Amino acid sequence: MIQRKLIGTAIVLAAALAASGCASIRENRGYIIDQTLMDSVQPGIDNQQSVTQTLGRPTFTSQFGDPVWYYVSSVTGRKPFVRPRIRQHSVLAVRFDGSGNVVSADRSGLDQVAYLQPDGDSTPTLGRERGFFEDLFGNIGTVGAPGAGAGAGGPGT
Repeated sequence: MIQRKLIGTAIVLAAALAASGCASIRENRGYIIDQTLMDSVQPGIDNQQSVTQTLGRPTFTSQFGDPVWYYVSSVTGRKPFVRPRIRQHSVLAVRFDGSGNVVSADRSGLDQVAYLQPDGDSTPTLGRERGFFEDLFGNIGTVGAPGAGAGAGGPGT
């Protein structure tokens, strides 16, 4: 009787462990959002130094034009053995003028995310496609032939 209870308990525990392994995995990526701090950035009041002290270093900055600092945050979720999917996405773009003062702080979300689908396993190229034997034996007869390049035996050699 006791042995049956132990086996029953072991089966229930094994089922609970197996079910917990199928639970969704949640991951925070990038900047971790604190809504109070993000709302505290005010155009006309803050500058680059105060934004750095409030929000920290940006995820990345603009390379051209007026300085823009981007704070990117994503929350992904996935089940085991499946690709992660974006659950929440937020970008805070803080724009500065030439003297380093905040001009605007714009937010965007998941509606601005672009999903790209690669086209196959190979990169298309221009030109003709060569087979294995053409690659292997393609240069036979061209090395040293007249007009085939600088090393060819011509009149000046």
